[in-house]
Amino acid sequence: MKVDENEYRLKFFLENHYVRKQCISCKTPFWTTDENRDNCADIPCTDYTFLDSNIGKLNLSVSEARKKFLEFFHKHGHTIIPPKPVLARWRDDLYLTIASIVDFQPHVTSGMVQPPANPLVVSQPCIRLEDVDNVGITFGRHLTAFEMGGHHAFNYPDKFVYWKDETVRLAKEFFTEELKIPEELLTFKESWWEGGGNSGPSFEVTVGGLELATLVFMQYQIVNGEYVPLKLKIVDTGYGIERIAWFTQKTPTAFHAIYGNLVYTFFKKLDQPYVDEEMLKTAARFAGRIDPDNPLTITHHREMVAKALGLKKEEVEKELTRAARVFQVLDHTKTITLMLADGLVPSNSGEGYLGRLLIRRALRVMKILGSDIRLKDLVLEQIEFWKEDFPQFLKNKDYILDVVEYEQEKYEETLQKVPSVASALAKKGNITIEDLIKTYDTNGIPPDLIAEELKKKGIDISVPFNFYALVARRHQSAPIKGEKEKAKLTPDVVEFAKKFEPTDKLYYKDQYMRSFNGKVLGVYKNFLILDKTAFYPEGGGQLGDSGIIKTKSGEEYHVIDTQKVSDVVVHVLDKEAKLNVGEEVYGEIDWQRRYRLMRHHTATHVILAAAKKLLGEHVWQAGAEKTPEKARLDITHYKMLTPEEIKKLEDMANYVINDRRPVTAIEMDRMKAEMTFGVSIYEGGVVNKPTIRLLEIKDWDVESCGGTHVSNTSEIGAIKIINVEKIQDGVIRLEYVAGDMVSNYARGIEDKINKISEDLETSPEQVEIRLKRTLEEMKEIKETLSMYRNWYSGYVESKVIEEKVNGINLKILPEIIDEDIVKDLLRKLTSQGSKTIAVFIGKKTVDIASSKDLKLDELASFLRNKGGKGGGKGTYVSMMLEGKSREEIINDIKEGIERSIH
Repeated sequence: MKVDENEYRLKFFLENHYVRKQCISCKTPFWTTDENRDNCADIPCTDYTFLDSNIGKLNLSVSEARKKFLEFFHKHGHTIIPPKPVLARWRDDLYLTIASIVDFQPHVTSGMVQPPANPLVVSQPCIRLEDVDNVGITFGRHLTAFEMGGHHAFNYPDKFVYWKDETVRLAKEFFTEELKIPEELLTFKESWWEGGGNSGPSFEVTVGGLELATLVFMQYQIVNGEYVPLKLKIVDTGYGIERIAWFTQKTPTAFHAIYGNLVYTFFKKLDQPYVDEEMLKTAARFAGRIDPDNPLTITHHREMVAKALGLKKEEVEKELTRAARVFQVLDHTKTITLMLADGLVPSNSGEGYLGRLLIRRALRVMKILGSDIRLKDLVLEQIEFWKEDFPQFLKNKDYILDVVEYEQEKYEETLQKVPSVASALAKKGNITIEDLIKTYDTNGIPPDLIAEELKKKGIDISVPFNFYALVARRHQSAPIKGEKEKAKLTPDVVEFAKKFEPTDKLYYKDQYMRSFNGKVLGVYKNFLILDKTAFYPEGGGQLGDSGIIKTKSGEEYHVIDTQKVSDVVVHVLDKEAKLNVGEEVYGEIDWQRRYRLMRHHTATHVILAAAKKLLGEHVWQAGAEKTPEKARLDITHYKMLTPEEIKKLEDMANYVINDRRPVTAIEMDRMKAEMTFGVSIYEGGVVNKPTIRLLEIKDWDVESCGGTHVSNTSEIGAIKIINVEKIQDGVIRLEYVAGDMVSNYARGIEDKINKISEDLETSPEQVEIRLKRTLEEMKEIKETLSMYRNWYSGYVESKVIEEKVNGINLKILPEIIDEDIVKDLLRKLTSQGSKTIAVFIGKKTVDIASSKDLKLDELASFLRNKGGKGGGKGTYVSMMLEGKSREEIINDIKEGIERSIH
């Protein structure tokens, strides 16, 4: 988009004697009070000259920089709000929180809801993995986790807060008054920003090569590539809290400013000699010239450092590479801790995939460094260091350490697959980047390990420097939140329903309403729309209601399902409706079915809250379904539940039921709900409405939910967990029954016990004793049978016919009564020597085995040409050779050996 120069020509600049200049290097316009400045004070147009200056040397830690930033804007009328988690649970298009504005997209930025305060200020922890491969190499310019200090103002058509001039004035005052930076050193570099479907002009505030803040003026929405003016004009700023700390401390690298003594601790724990600080500072000073995607710039950087210090380039290269790897582990372990502390569960999909990617990258770097320390020991150092800044680190310490150790064990198991995975890849031939990414997605094996294994096979492949960034980009924005409802209505029905006003939802006014009178608004085939209804439409994992619709003339229709199009409820009838618009009808829901659904739905809330309390706050609803017969809840958890945990979970749920806790539905402004209860209200999925319906179980759980529920936990009756299984990596499924379905389940178990007791010829009361006796008898029988089989196996082996065919030892087994011993005999006969083939001809199949030095693929192909069916590969083949005598089969096999075994 071509930007009008006047977007940047601010009254503030003109009144405060700023001049607009063009950088002699990058040609970008910038504003400054220094008439002699000829560059934009940003990299790569200049080096990090701030490291050599005495300006703004306040020695602020990250905590102190955060505090100074928040207090300054609070003093200037901004309300301080708490940061959100780094997992963007309130978004249905992002996994991770990548900027402070993400906290308010899209619900506040679209104008749907009011912000929690206006103006406001927040220091938001963020995670960006697009540059994960650059971390360490640029000595602090790139981080996977960082804090973005954002002050935001939301300007509505009828309420103006402040815009460009005030934003720039605040930035100038913060940097000059709080950080003591002379105004002539500030440059406001013109730029353009886009993100989250919004865009606008921006200024990058740079001093001595370091960009300290970006001031964005969000004023457009991007629709189909077009820039449409927003009704809201939003001030979106991002101040680098860690960069402010580095600027004030002027330490050798940004990592020293962020982590302090933890830098030296990590060098020691990773068993690495510390790198000379003068070398590090020189490397950081020239780091702005590094383009990580261009290896030549890295080489040139190392040469500059070597020349400046009078050292050999090879020595500098070795030391800086080693330092960069230590910094990578330092950075990654903090980010891993932050992710896990905010509830991430490592897995093969969604946000869990990104967490596992970072864990495995850290483990790989540690291995390259030759370190044997466990990753959890380094993570523990991060917990202790940051526990005051991030209380969730200490609160979730046990979970974090347990998961990290569990993931390292899984990773070490994965590495055992490297040879076989590489062999499979080698057969493909031309190996592309896509193959490496697919291999990583499938197996989680670092690509450099695959490359090393392939090199042993004479195959050289190049692994992209930014491999992990390529993988991360593909996984950072896929939709994951909640379950996507399957389309139950055809497009023509949806179009029909869209024409009507929202249905009056009687099921929310009185969830116990069983019948009602309504007016027909529209009829299409067997789909009926009324002005009001007590029929609940399918949603949130709860099935739609069924029941009957009656006319005044007595005609009756069965409602076989209820669906929804936006806010219009659609009744699906069992036959085409002959009803007139405006006609009054009587509706009655199937109450027994509905009540079971209400019990199961409320039970789901009870169990989810119990799981979070028992297992940890990382538990998140990954899916749910409520039917009249039973319900299921899928939760994120890193390992299978133990029998003790299942019992405890069940006991906790039934305690809440017996405690008779009120269950209340609350309508609340979405932002107020978030600020009051946190983003856990979105356990069941993101709700795109300004007002959301919350379900509160007193002193137990609050969650956004549009389903129907009982009014007191006592009405659930009881909960029985009937099945627990791991359905995918990082997701556990719980199945349970509630209310009268508990007795139905018990009755089913009772029927099974009665049937077992009948088969055992005893009473249900004696079934346990009888079963124990039967198992003991079976054990004795098995021992006896094993003795007879050993004898019989020896007898059969003595009857094996042996002959030489084409230099092969052919062994033909006799007919065998007990075919269970066939495979053992085949294995035994072919393991006694080389060039051996053993054959068993059964009633239906022919089993052929060979010693390891022979392959039976061609023999199998020959026998198929002879009319056989089946096959195999390697050293085992199973064929069906129907219609042939034993002698004919043996002759076919001999001929096959003659022709195919070389």
